[in-house]
Amino acid sequence: MTTRTLPNISEDSIAYRNGRYSGFIRPISYVVDLLLILLAASYFFDGNFDLLTYGIFIGICWVIVSMQLEFYRVGRTTKLTSLLGKLLKQGVFFAFVVFAFFGYYYEINAESSFILHYLGATILSISTFKIALFFIMKNYRSVFGGNFRNVAILGKNAETQRLFSFFEKHPDYGYRPRLLADIAAGNHNIKSFQEYVLDNKIDEIYCSIQELTNEQLLELTDFADNNLRTLKFIPDTEDVLSKQLHYDFYGLTPVISLREIPLDDMVNKFAKRSFDIVFSLLVIIGVLSWLTPIIALIIKMESKGPVFFKQSRNGLDYQEFTCYKFRSMVPNKNAHLHQVTRGDLRITKIGKFLRKTSIDELPQFFNVLKGEMSVVGPRPHMVSHTHMYAERIDKFMVRHFVKPGITGLAQVSGYRGEVETEEDIKGRVRNDIYYIENWSIAMDLGIIFKTVANVFLGEDKAY
Repeated sequence: MTTRTLPNISEDSIAYRNGRYSGFIRPISYVVDLLLILLAASYFFDGNFDLLTYGIFIGICWVIVSMQLEFYRVGRTTKLTSLLGKLLKQGVFFAFVVFAFFGYYYEINAESSFILHYLGATILSISTFKIALFFIMKNYRSVFGGNFRNVAILGKNAETQRLFSFFEKHPDYGYRPRLLADIAAGNHNIKSFQEYVLDNKIDEIYCSIQELTNEQLLELTDFADNNLRTLKFIPDTEDVLSKQLHYDFYGLTPVISLREIPLDDMVNKFAKRSFDIVFSLLVIIGVLSWLTPIIALIIKMESKGPVFFKQSRNGLDYQEFTCYKFRSMVPNKNAHLHQVTRGDLRITKIGKFLRKTSIDELPQFFNVLKGEMSVVGPRPHMVSHTHMYAERIDKFMVRHFVKPGITGLAQVSGYRGEVETEEDIKGRVRNDIYYIENWSIAMDLGIIFKTVANVFLGEDKAY
């Protein structure tokens, strides 16, 4: 087994991601745009108009079209011309949807010019708001220095120097260049650069591919993953590069992102959180409200001790939280140190049934309701195991980019329960990273259905 020692895996050294992304801008934009659409409708259409039906229809269509056209995907590097193009495409599709609605519910004739007035006023107001927000954010970053990210660049050549100068000359992008490290000249090595990143709270690392060896690139990738830093590559423009990486241009300098996480998008995050709240309330009210007293009585009758088992685990951004379960073992001092094994004598009779059916996990829906966990996500490990795996298993820390889950892709793919071999934990990490990089509501629903099916079909590692 290969051992990797990660630098200072502790609360002080982990780069918590709070505040790194201006995540509330996108959902606020959705709300404002939909309000403008409805306000304009109430003004231009008469009192007999069915505003509620129209609002539901146009709201759903607006969200779907905007997601397909990436209308709200406006980042730091988005140009005004690109923004105007998005407004034009969204406006055209919006007009089609409005005419489709009136063509179905009402008769369109020569007196229907109010529809054109409505479209013009709505598109103009939304465009004004979006362009104003675009310039407000640029001035907020350049004038007031808000919404910034600290940047370090590794490798000194024409491309990296141009990028460093670009960041200095364009504070409206919100990047603060802190270091341009010349590794080829011996002024820095990978180790000292990593220490600089940790000590100076660097948010994003840009490295030149042509300046580093494959081994150095792998080491830097491991470092970024295991310490929750964003890593981006500056490619050699003469090479043919993978089409699966995400490209951006900062001025004339091409930059490749190592990965994009769908749940960094506040709209996706809102959708997942809304689902978590609704689903957890259904389970808490519909199941736990009557099941908890029954299980509590049986647990108390069989052995002394609390009904609930509480354990500290690592969640989003490596932060600790208290995870709840129905107690399935007799109280013991090793519960927080040693994982349950096959035939474990600590497990009670009712505990075997609870663990086999996964009922012992149901109290974690309270963790979901509190926002500490999600229904679906990487399973959280006890703190002692997190530290151990972080030092031994490559990219283990990546799973802390999102909230942990009651169930997950790894669990329904055969990697649940006891870690018996190194492949067990490696397989779990592979599945967790795939889930993080490819998340969707459909994937969550599929995992939930598989989890329920496995409860009835049974699993070999459910003990």
